[in-house]
Amino acid sequence: MNEYLTTDSMTGGLSYSAIYWIIFIGIAVISWLVQMNLQSKFKKYSKIRSYKGLTGKETAELMLADFGIHDVRVQSVSGQLTDHYNPVDKTLNLSEGVYASNSIMAAAVAAHECGHAVQHAVSYGPLTMRSRLVPVVSFASKWMTWVLLGGMLVMSYSGNTTILTVGVALFALTTLFSFITLPVEIDASRRAVQWLDSRGLTDAATHDNAVSALRAAAYTYIVAALSSLATLVYYIMILNDRRR
Repeated sequence: MNEYLTTDSMTGGLSYSAIYWIIFIGIAVISWLVQMNLQSKFKKYSKIRSYKGLTGKETAELMLADFGIHDVRVQSVSGQLTDHYNPVDKTLNLSEGVYASNSIMAAAVAAHECGHAVQHAVSYGPLTMRSRLVPVVSFASKWMTWVLLGGMLVMSYSGNTTILTVGVALFALTTLFSFITLPVEIDASRRAVQWLDSRGLTDAATHDNAVSALRAAAYTYIVAALSSLATLVYYIMILNDRRR
């Protein structure tokens, strides 16, 4: 590559390549730690019986009924930590370890996913915004890696930054999506804990367990958003330096 990609002038003595690897390794380590923490919490709280002993399926059906939601189907899906609510076909999908389990982890996860169904029912702003962005972000995610790669190559050999700018714009959309996801997930957890407590499905101990489990899950979204932001800033730094 040309001297642009190895310049130290704007990076405190570090090349852009070095900065990239520092960001990449740092993100990878933090993401791994967060995932290990989530796996540990899942394993630990999956062994603790929920206060009333309801399964994830029963918990979900009860919460949906309490909120007057009768058009959402609760079903089991394969895998671990694959739980999600699909607003398109109105299905609440619980992983095998949650659907039939009567653990506090299963209750917390099921209630969290029901929180998304409640958000959908009341047209919760951030969820509505995220849903509208899905087609755009899907397009951006499909092409941004190739556009960024092509943009870097073109800029390296010709100095033209147009393609890279387009790639950065596409990446910015995915970063925006990550940050819009944060209030959606946090609010769903808040609704879940409030409902579990008000329904008497948790006592003092299992309340803390549910909060701890949902907080561990939330950390994964926070790390993903911050990682995306850090990578976006990296590409913006390259663009700004080239335009000087």
